[in-house]
Amino acid sequence: FLHGHLEETVFMEQPPGFIHPQFPSHVCQLKKSLYGLRQAPRAWFHRLSNWLQAQGFSGSKTDSSLFHKYNDENMIFFLIYVDDILITGNDHKGITTLLSLLNQEFPTRDLGIARFFLGIELIPHEDDYLLSQSKYITGLLQRAKMDGARPVSTPIAINNSPSSSSPALSDPQIYRSIVGALQYVTITRPDITFAVNRACQFMHAPTEQNWDNVKRILRYLKGTILHGLLLYRQSSRDLHAYSDADWASSPEDRRSTSGYAIFLGRNLISWNSKKQPTVSRSSTEAEYKAIANTTSEIIWLQSLLSELHLASNIAPKIWCDNIGATYLTANPIFHARTKHVEIDFHFVRERVATQQLSVSYISAEDQIADIFTKPLSRQRFNKLASKLNVRDLPLSLSGGKRDKTELSKLTGSNYQIKSY
Repeated sequence: FLHGHLEETVFMEQPPGFIHPQFPSHVCQLKKSLYGLRQAPRAWFHRLSNWLQAQGFSGSKTDSSLFHKYNDENMIFFLIYVDDILITGNDHKGITTLLSLLNQEFPTRDLGIARFFLGIELIPHEDDYLLSQSKYITGLLQRAKMDGARPVSTPIAINNSPSSSSPALSDPQIYRSIVGALQYVTITRPDITFAVNRACQFMHAPTEQNWDNVKRILRYLKGTILHGLLLYRQSSRDLHAYSDADWASSPEDRRSTSGYAIFLGRNLISWNSKKQPTVSRSSTEAEYKAIANTTSEIIWLQSLLSELHLASNIAPKIWCDNIGATYLTANPIFHARTKHVEIDFHFVRERVATQQLSVSYISAEDQIADIFTKPLSRQRFNKLASKLNVRDLPLSLSGGKRDKTELSKLTGSNYQIKSY
């Protein structure tokens, strides 16, 4: 933030210890940004983005933190989060030149091949990669004083329902802090997405029962701390998604919970679990709204993949386990029974009609997005989690092996780790 140039006029009181003896009541006019200023993040990003554009980069239209540069068949991608930067591409000479120029403009440290980024560990596994947050989860368990807890097999119980008789939590701050951290864990652990989404709905006034539910998520993470999200290098570029909704599943307001899982070939690249903002009058309507939300995410992903030169000529496909909702996307004869549905959901029909999207029926048994809409039994949960590419961390990491002492510290000496 100290590298940003201010465009606004900003005054500051003289800092303690640096007060001018002749003008103690004067104020300072800042020429550059400081930490703590509201303008500091914008000023820093503005300077960096202008420098990148001067080097021939263009900003992504779908993600403001992504920049790309194309030269014939050579490409470089520049991803930034505050002052943490990832650079990749197939132009190795161009990347070396970029790193040299970047170091001349800003004091930087080249950490080499990416191994750890924003709390996410990138672990080479055979020809693929595993994204893991085991170290982050370990710190989270210690902060919540759950590092010695007994593991459980699922993050949420099947009979989980809020109780009006549960007393209010004495310290809601710890609840909000832990749940906020769990939201970050869902970046590599889609298997806890539904449980975390349920916990987030009680941030304003958590109860003792809500805290018990959060501790169950932590106990599940304790037993699966070495699990991560597997990404395959060899995969197709075809987009396909699973969309599902659990009708009127919320006992407080009878709103439905929808979820989706979007794959790029074999790789899971986007997932979501969210309570719908309005009440649905039927399961078909709830499923139709879920399809619309999935379609919206697919459109954004298509735009992003196009910028990455990974676009596919095959229309994306959405799998839905509700026949009525599947017919509704292509058959306007159902309009008489669904004319109360908001018109913005009907854009799915247009894309189906122009063959930019296809919606097909799938049995409930094969619906992967089921894990994002409701609590499941252990067998069902493990089956779907494995289809989300949630895998156990291999013992061989970067040419070495984790010894038994380290594994016992992470998982507990009396607990046996099993892959799905």
